[in-house]
Amino acid sequence: MRAADAIVLAGGRASRMGGIDKPGLVIGGRTLLDAALAAVAGCGRTVVVGPRRPDLAARFLQVREVPPGSGPVAAVDAGLRALDVDPAPLVVVLAADMPFLTAAAIATLLRQEAETGADAVFAADDDGRPQYLIGLWRRAALIAELGKLDSLINQPMKALIPTETVIVPMPGVADVDTDDELQRARTEAAAVTAATETSAGAEARVSDVVPPTPLTVDEARRVLRTDLSRLTAYRTRLRAVGGAVLAAPLTAEGPLPRFDVSAMDGYAVCGDGPWQLRRDIGFAGGQRPVGLLAGEAVRIATGAHVPDGTTGVLRDEFAELGPGHILHRLPDTPARADIRRRGEDRGPGDLVAVARTRVTPALISAAASVEVTEAFVRGPVRARIVMTGDEIRSDGPLRIGQTRDSIGPVLPDIFAHYGIRTSDRVHLRDTASGFDEVLTATEDIDLLVIVGATGGGAADQLRGAIARAHARVLVHRLRLRPGGSTLVAELRSGTTVLGLPGNPFAAVATLMTLAAAIVDGRTDAEPGRLLTGPLHNAASITSTVPRVVPARFAVSGGWLGEPQTSTAHLGDLVDADGLVLVPAGAADGVVTEFLPLPA
Repeated sequence: MRAADAIVLAGGRASRMGGIDKPGLVIGGRTLLDAALAAVAGCGRTVVVGPRRPDLAARFLQVREVPPGSGPVAAVDAGLRALDVDPAPLVVVLAADMPFLTAAAIATLLRQEAETGADAVFAADDDGRPQYLIGLWRRAALIAELGKLDSLINQPMKALIPTETVIVPMPGVADVDTDDELQRARTEAAAVTAATETSAGAEARVSDVVPPTPLTVDEARRVLRTDLSRLTAYRTRLRAVGGAVLAAPLTAEGPLPRFDVSAMDGYAVCGDGPWQLRRDIGFAGGQRPVGLLAGEAVRIATGAHVPDGTTGVLRDEFAELGPGHILHRLPDTPARADIRRRGEDRGPGDLVAVARTRVTPALISAAASVEVTEAFVRGPVRARIVMTGDEIRSDGPLRIGQTRDSIGPVLPDIFAHYGIRTSDRVHLRDTASGFDEVLTATEDIDLLVIVGATGGGAADQLRGAIARAHARVLVHRLRLRPGGSTLVAELRSGTTVLGLPGNPFAAVATLMTLAAAIVDGRTDAEPGRLLTGPLHNAASITSTVPRVVPARFAVSGGWLGEPQTSTAHLGDLVDADGLVLVPAGAADGVVTEFLPLPA
């Protein structure tokens, strides 16, 4: 039988570190959660308690305490319940916030338990303080202590400590609970890495690595559409998810029309006429008139249920009402039925929309007309906007050296044009750990958009943080001006990171160039049709690399590009209709792509 199973606590928020996802912090090239899992690698089964982490290997069980965020004791209970099939007699309980914990430390706990027979063995840090979240329990003792509590919610770990306990000094097992502790841990990890670096590794320094070739816009879009991780499909009300994408075909539940209805305002008639007009009237949504006999007619409105016996509807403009309420068809008017028959547009089971179709007002309406209000969808994509730099100020008077955030407030409107929903917008100050922290707090979003810090300057820290997070980089740079420093990566959580240039026009232009492809990739949407046409003055604005510039509609069709554009503001977009992508070395009249500005 296995000696021990393991419970790794990876939930909650680091309140003293701004509420970030502490287990996701990267120290020494790995996350704190990875460090914890490596330490218990010798255990039988391991359960991770906390928010679901899609990147975890299938061999790890995942559960959540109930209710979420109800403290370590509730989390331990949830983990223990997940291990109730063929349980090991011992259980390691570990918090995922200790960067230097090793498998040797867990082996020490096991050895102490075997030698002493204690109900629980805990580590003590450098100051001699017991660390109750580095512990080894006899399973029966842990169950007994949990059973003594009236409530498990928001209880401290001390509430579980049994009488028969052993404390073992273990230098270097302290947790990371503040920004200062995080920086010290990273410094120590870097020093260890430098001291153990092999001579072969020393020769392969970052500065010697040839940077990847920038991607063209077409190449970048293709990568984003095919290589980004898909969002999970779920069933929901269509009216609530405009901007999402169907994950399965949508078929009709009921017929359209639901019954035979009049297609025009006029008269429901039976037979060839003339007809005797009855006094009752058929209204849309009203009571259906009683059946017609041959030679009878009844006044009827568009959309009204035609009475039984109706052979056609005589339009008002084709009808003449004579004495005695006798209805005639006017001479030389066509004989038309003007009845929409039950199910003639769609019958039950008929296809309304194929999978990968976007949820638009038209689709919501078409679905409702055949009694469909729910569907399996992916999305909509949820985004967080991060504006970077100490010099940026959103509100209040500007101080010396500061500049106004002129694009953060308008980005949600641009996102909405592409079906992206903005969850929140935050400002990231220039701190040593700021980028690392913002990359870990992404469990509630699908897209993290970071404006600024994508270049190679002293303040441009995003790329280093992306590397430390072991993110998968899809677009290192773009072959586009402006926008060459654009970065797109995928975190291990599945969240997409879009790093945009800091200059306002460059940021907006790059966002408009790639946003649709990112949404397509995350939601598995069918790519939309490109809007193309001739660029009449291409020769005067082309360059040796592709450009994106403001443009206006030309009277004769196509576009006229703006020859001079400032990237420092959006002033050149005020009188523009959109943007055009100008190929390198283009001649006048070249057919190019047009990106309309969001309204």
